Amino acid sequence: MLERLVYRSKATHKLGSLHLFNLLVQCRKRNLSLGITGHLLYTEEVFVQCIEGPPESIEALWRSLKRDDRHYGLELLSRGPESTRRFGEWSMAFSTYGHFNKYDIPGFFPVDEAGMSEAAQRCSELAMPLT
Repeated sequence: MLERLVYRSKATHKLGSLHLFNLLVQCRKRNLSLGITGHLLYTEEVFVQCIEGPPESIEALWRSLKRDDRHYGLELLSRGPESTRRFGEWSMAFSTYGHFNKYDIPGFFPVDEAGMSEAAQRCSELAMPLT
């Protein structure tokens, strides 16, 4: 059985390219060890993240996220069982503004200023039940 969790939070402070790169390296290593896949959207102010994996791994990661001081105001958008993964090939896909990709990050999907609200909407749609 799989579980999917979607949340949003506010960044404690703006992260630069190197900080984001290091964050992704840490997240991907941890997620791989937990059997978690997902996607992270960062807007320089807000994180929206979808994670999916075994329920016990999702719970462990959620507890860790609630203690993480890089963000605050966590809002759980949805959490529940799922039959299939949406991000099966990514321990953590990542989207933000294109200028952050100074390190040629695998799984990086750039979003321009005009498309950021659409990208955030798509992430939020993951919180809605699938039909």
